Amino acid sequence: MEGEIVLSMKEQRRHDVLARVAARDLTLKQASLALGLSCRQAKRVKRRYLSEGLKGLAHQNRGRAPSNTLPRTLREKVVRLFEERYQGTNDTHFTELLQSREGVTISRESVRRLLRGAGWPAKRRHMPPKHRRRRPRMEAMGMMAQWDGSPHRWFGMEKDPCCLMCAVDDAVGKILGALFIVEESSAGYLRLLDMILRRHGIPMSVYHDRHSTLVRTDDYWSLEEQLLGYQYPTHVGRVLQELGIRSIPAYSPQAKGRIERGFGVLQDRMLQEMRLDAITDMETANRWLEDVFIDRYNARFGLPASNTVAVFRKISAHERHQKIGFAYEATVGNDNCVRLGGLMIDIQAGVNRRSFARCKVLVRQHLDGTWSVWHEGLLIASHDATEFREPVRTWKRKHGNSNAKAKDALQVYMSSKPAPLPEGTFSRCT
Repeated sequence: MEGEIVLSMKEQRRHDVLARVAARDLTLKQASLALGLSCRQAKRVKRRYLSEGLKGLAHQNRGRAPSNTLPRTLREKVVRLFEERYQGTNDTHFTELLQSREGVTISRESVRRLLRGAGWPAKRRHMPPKHRRRRPRMEAMGMMAQWDGSPHRWFGMEKDPCCLMCAVDDAVGKILGALFIVEESSAGYLRLLDMILRRHGIPMSVYHDRHSTLVRTDDYWSLEEQLLGYQYPTHVGRVLQELGIRSIPAYSPQAKGRIERGFGVLQDRMLQEMRLDAITDMETANRWLEDVFIDRYNARFGLPASNTVAVFRKISAHERHQKIGFAYEATVGNDNCVRLGGLMIDIQAGVNRRSFARCKVLVRQHLDGTWSVWHEGLLIASHDATEFREPVRTWKRKHGNSNAKAKDALQVYMSSKPAPLPEGTFSRCT
């Protein structure tokens, strides 16, 4: 009601002490000690109390608008922009977009207060952190790359989900390469690896989960594998070993937490920025990733490395073309033709031999879809490009077992298993 004076607990205590000073029960010096004020400030408070009463004890700024308050028009503009254009962004991202796209400079805390006051909840609930042992970052760029795929509805709920393949550097948290594909696959990892090598070079190691495209998940051992003491790698594993990249499997999502947290940031920010830039298909998005977003992300979230000298190894475009792709071991037929499924590659007579019939050869399909056939390190045939796609896998049963769903069924590649590594380059994936 009008004329009512509301005092805080602190001001009420001042009233009680100053009332005793006015009654001469306490001296002003004793009152200043009790209130935690200097003698000069205690005199000022006593003077206002004697002249104005309880009103003199109330804070002088009570009821006044703060001098640094935001204008009402600006507050309304920020909330309106969020509702009309920037819904779905988090507070920090919205603050940055206001400055870069709208020319509105406002603190993140002010944005948070305005949105909460307007009834817009926080985008994510912040859970209390669990205690985990944190692995120190690598000292220099190129020592370790973490890569993974993130299936998501990247282009909106009305579009089918697809997969973002991404690799980040462990030392600085920067994106080394990223691209959209239909689903996580060997072809996707090989394209991502080619992008990393083209932009930066060969990293020393790659940290990843135990996806079947990266590590063997079957329990089948051929006679050759039993003699060697380990299974032949997958197509991607073979390429990594040929390039001298150490393959390190992780046994929990927390172990590769830097790429997992990176996907959280990307799902939070990239969806909004692609919407703002009207990007609705994978082909346009992949160009936008390499030309715009990766550099923008690295400038915002990249960290300095302990050692400023990167340790990527350089690789030529020719070597990338030769080594990054699928490789199969096949036997040349009596008609000097290599058959892989429905594909037939004719081999012409060599300079030093008239026929390659019954010879073991290495057949490669490169990223551009073209094929090449190699015998003892020499190129003996090639074939025009076909679709570069995941090798088809089929199931076959062990002998003597008629149950199609038996646990001892073997998963094999159509036409040929992944080729073993060249002699002398065998090494375990650790």
